[in-house]
Amino acid sequence: MTAETVELARPKEAVRRRSSGERLGRVVVTAGLAVAAVYFLLPVAWLAIAATKDTSSLFGSFGLALDDPRPIANLRDLFAYADGIYLRWMLNSVIYAGGGALAATLLAAAAGYALGKYRFRGREALFGIVLGGVLVPATVLGLPLYLMLSKVGLANTYWAVLLPSMVSPFGVYLCRIYAEAAVPDELIEAARVDGAGELTIFRRISLRIMTPALVTVFLFQFVGIWNNYFLPLVMLSDDRLYPITLGLTTWQGFADRQPVLYQMVVVGAFVSTVPLVVAVAVLQRYWRGGLTQGSVKG
Repeated sequence: MTAETVELARPKEAVRRRSSGERLGRVVVTAGLAVAAVYFLLPVAWLAIAATKDTSSLFGSFGLALDDPRPIANLRDLFAYADGIYLRWMLNSVIYAGGGALAATLLAAAAGYALGKYRFRGREALFGIVLGGVLVPATVLGLPLYLMLSKVGLANTYWAVLLPSMVSPFGVYLCRIYAEAAVPDELIEAARVDGAGELTIFRRISLRIMTPALVTVFLFQFVGIWNNYFLPLVMLSDDRLYPITLGLTTWQGFADRQPVLYQMVVVGAFVSTVPLVVAVAVLQRYWRGGLTQGSVKG
């Protein structure tokens, strides 16, 4: 074998080793993702199957076994129990999560855009305060918020949950970072030259470019409010104002005396995940880049 043949064989051997390493890496990554998928989907599968059982089967059989499924009957019992209080809790959760997330997204968009694209005295200090708000645990604010809202007569009302939910320091932070990176200064200047006002530029141009960030803020806030338990627990005493989280926890507290409530809690928990799945499925298409391509000529 000549020296030239050896030199030609070495690159081919390196390519084979690299291809083998890439295949092994893909197998490892795929196996890891499969394990993660099973880890996250197994509780969902258990919940979906358990929602089809009756109370005796819930505790007397294997969790993933389909024993005499009766999903329609369980749903009918859930919606009819206590004069349909679950539907009222579902509506309350939609109001709290939908209204609070929408308001928080709009406020975060305006504040983040202003912090990202305008220069004014105290801007960085204000942004530092916002970052401090991200670090403060929500539970720490529960009692002060209750005392303040009680002073103005808003405790035990819808506003007691809605008003705190309209503020998202993380949303302001994310919108500022995204506005700085994604909204070109040249595009804003071009709109100003064309005679557009600042509000028009923000509403018709910047908000559209910031859509992926706004969707992220909305979903984070929506899921956070939907799953929030502590704030409604502190603010509300009327069970007609409860969200799903607080209502199901109340049922679970009485389940020792009324075992049928165990099944109500399981079915109610499964139904409560449906709006979250729908929201993510509908809004995920807005998570895409390249929204500003072609908007500014080079």
